[in-house]
Amino acid sequence: MLIKSFEVGVGSANCYIVTDESSLECAVIDPGGDANTILDYLESNRLQCRYIFLTHGHFDHTGAINELKEETGAKFCMGEKDTDDKLLRRGLWFNAPRDTIFCHDGDEFSVGALRFKVLETPGHSPGGLCFICERALFTGDTLFRDDIGRTDFPGCSAPDMMRSLKRLYDLEGDYEVYPGHMESTTLERERRHNYFLKDFRQD
Repeated sequence: MLIKSFEVGVGSANCYIVTDESSLECAVIDPGGDANTILDYLESNRLQCRYIFLTHGHFDHTGAINELKEETGAKFCMGEKDTDDKLLRRGLWFNAPRDTIFCHDGDEFSVGALRFKVLETPGHSPGGLCFICERALFTGDTLFRDDIGRTDFPGCSAPDMMRSLKRLYDLEGDYEVYPGHMESTTLERERRHNYFLKDFRQD
């Protein structure tokens, strides 16, 4: 498995391209902008994009979805609760295409030999998702290095966020954590050092 990251769009969100090197099939996670940069990488490496996964519907994670979907023919997957009509009218969420695959907890998707598992992690948004692939955990704006996503936007929920963080904390073993902003980290590091996870610690 090869993971390539780009900072994209006006919000400098992290976009990840996760490739099965044997088949050259890949998934793109959170293409928040700069579609040409993403497409150039796919073309120069002869990659076939099978899925576009969205961790949540905020504008800084969605800017290149439509163009990428059109150019690659990839299937697009997101959480259904981030298409709430009231929030759409306020311009807060992404207006999902008609053929969107709405993900649910425990769903799995194959990209070559890779398997992506869906975790529903509301809090930063009502339809927030994390994706697990092997020992990589893509957390969107749920968990950052030394921080967590904001819960003061419309549609956010602090209690939901804490439940989602507890769920990540309780995952068995360690994971490389690839967040929606800033640098990567590990789940074990965040268990030990992230202030917002302190109430879950046993020591």
